[in-house]
Amino acid sequence: MSINDELAARFLAASRMLELLGEDHFRVNALARAARAIESLPADAADLAKDRKALTAVPGIGAKSADKITEFIATGAIAEFDEIKARVPPGLLDLMELPGLGPKTVAVFWNQAGVTSLDDLKRIIDDGSILSLPRMGAKSVEKIRQAIAFGQSASHRTALGLALPLAEHIAARLAKVRGVTRTAFAGSARRAKDTVGDLDILAASSDPDAVTRAFLDLPQVLQVLQSGPGKSSVRLALDTASSRWGRGSSESTAAIQCDLRIVPPDRFGAALMYFTGSKEHNVRLRERARAAGLTLNEYGLFHAPADEASKPDWSRKDPIAAHTEHEVFKALGLPDIPPEIREDAGELDLAEAPRLLELGDIRAELHAHTTASDGRLDIESLAARAKERGFHTIAVTDHSRSSPQAGGLSPERLLQHIEDIRKAAERVPGITILAGSEVDILADGSLDYDDSLLEQLDVVVASPHAALSQDEDAATIRLLAAVRHPLVHILGHPTGRLINRRKGLEPRLREILDAAAENHVALEINAHWMRLDLRDIHARQAMNAGCLLAVDCDVHEPEDFDNLRFGVATARRGWVSKDRCVNAWAAPKLHEWLASKRPHRPH
Repeated sequence: MSINDELAARFLAASRMLELLGEDHFRVNALARAARAIESLPADAADLAKDRKALTAVPGIGAKSADKITEFIATGAIAEFDEIKARVPPGLLDLMELPGLGPKTVAVFWNQAGVTSLDDLKRIIDDGSILSLPRMGAKSVEKIRQAIAFGQSASHRTALGLALPLAEHIAARLAKVRGVTRTAFAGSARRAKDTVGDLDILAASSDPDAVTRAFLDLPQVLQVLQSGPGKSSVRLALDTASSRWGRGSSESTAAIQCDLRIVPPDRFGAALMYFTGSKEHNVRLRERARAAGLTLNEYGLFHAPADEASKPDWSRKDPIAAHTEHEVFKALGLPDIPPEIREDAGELDLAEAPRLLELGDIRAELHAHTTASDGRLDIESLAARAKERGFHTIAVTDHSRSSPQAGGLSPERLLQHIEDIRKAAERVPGITILAGSEVDILADGSLDYDDSLLEQLDVVVASPHAALSQDEDAATIRLLAAVRHPLVHILGHPTGRLINRRKGLEPRLREILDAAAENHVALEINAHWMRLDLRDIHARQAMNAGCLLAVDCDVHEPEDFDNLRFGVATARRGWVSKDRCVNAWAAPKLHEWLASKRPHRPH
């Protein structure tokens, strides 16, 4: 674990423990925000800590947080956090991970029933003593029992590529039910996080019973967790059709919780904003509203009550704004904030909405495989598929010789393949077909082919495939060597991670970013939903460092082109703009950039 990850984990744990202890929510939120800021730092915290002014200039890191960072760098500990930790049994943090168990409920279990672990919670459920606790009726206890079972069977978050299509399907299916006027999915799926905890579906309907029945009767429903007039919850089976990496051990019986909330049509925008989140973004929005003498909740934006202790029925009050998200943002003096960046990462300081990369901006695919290695399309079929999507350029980048399991090409086979690509380019009009290779970055940083062969390629995507558990120093040296190689255009899936499967390399990213910017090498956001590498926070750091980025599908089969939306969504979460994404460039600009690394070749 890197020092940034270690620090972020400590700040987040302290925030959650303070929440459990019922401490001041401003302090809780400040620590949580600092944790996110530390996680997103473009350089090692140890280096930034040498310049206190630079450290406190990072949004989310105030003077007190800076002191704690400096203390950890110097001593390896944070005394205040250690004192907090001593007050909270460690098992309670695990309980807060269970669906539906918030800090207040867990605190009741702890303070009134002596619960300090999952085993303790199971014990008071089994012996019935939980029923003597406040707000613990038979239905509540059954929900907790189900949450324990669900938490144990779904111990990790679901990849976006599995969760998002299901959310879209459900919203579309419910939209056809009698009386339904609008549906949408919300939560982390709408924000396009690389993994999703559960699904949130909103529906506006004149016949709530009909849409509830349709939801509970979905063919994917494994278990009904709750059914009521305004909210229903189910466990859904996931479609875990195998990717080229196969299924994970926990994916063969994968399930995800899905909540349906039925909201009034005139409050739909406020509800969508609220349930989209993130929690941290919503906290900042409510603080902004409060500073203006207003109250913001899932029912809308209202004038704050004169009596702060009163608890109005907001569903019966007339809102200032609620029908659309645009109305609410406008009433708060904010531009429309894209869902992907609602993470309390500076978006509420914007004077106008950022122009983020869009799916329709992508005009080229620069990382694709054919039957020459481990792809399922021949050269001409690959080009035809790219052409159907309106692309002006497709790069054929089959594997290099050190990937024999993927049919990697020997130097002799690559020479023949280049010739085959050139001939195919003459036969397929209307699209430029480039000869390239996805060249392995070997463990020592050298590339898998000699320079004399690399010079004959139009595109070189240099990628790590093996030795992905190297330490920080080795990984950094390895990737720096590839980025500084004069014939490399793109650093492919830079860490080699697989979501929920493999952590991948953990280099000193700031060094890689600086070198990439200096050498005009694009960093890839690999769009396959199992990779999404670079991840979102790294893409944001790359933007801040002045890097170019490439959003590529890493095509192996026809369906892989459909993964483009996941790569674009990740780019949007990283605040990537069209002008910095090489795939979005017009053909002349893209081809000029590619040719700039082949100065000795005639053009």
